[in-house]
Amino acid sequence: MAGSSHGHGHTPAAWTGSIIIFIGFCVAGVFMVGDNPLGFWGGMAIVALGGVIGAIMSAMGLGQPKAKPLRMVQSATTATAAPRATREPVAAES
Repeated sequence: MAGSSHGHGHTPAAWTGSIIIFIGFCVAGVFMVGDNPLGFWGGMAIVALGGVIGAIMSAMGLGQPKAKPLRMVQSATTATAAPRATREPVAAES
């Protein structure tokens, strides 16, 4: 859904980080099948680099905007409302 309000990362930081992580995953997969541990760990380093780059871009303001904290406002009616009455167990009523 284009323009979704769910905040599923439709930002430059999310796209860049995800693409770099995907490339690293592919590199690691090719080298894992090719039985090359050094290439596999190189791919895993690319995966980690994608996460770091995404976080840096988000910190630069290219990610989701920070949500404003909700203010808890207590209305006058709830501040002076009496506590609810609770019923005694059936055995205690007799």
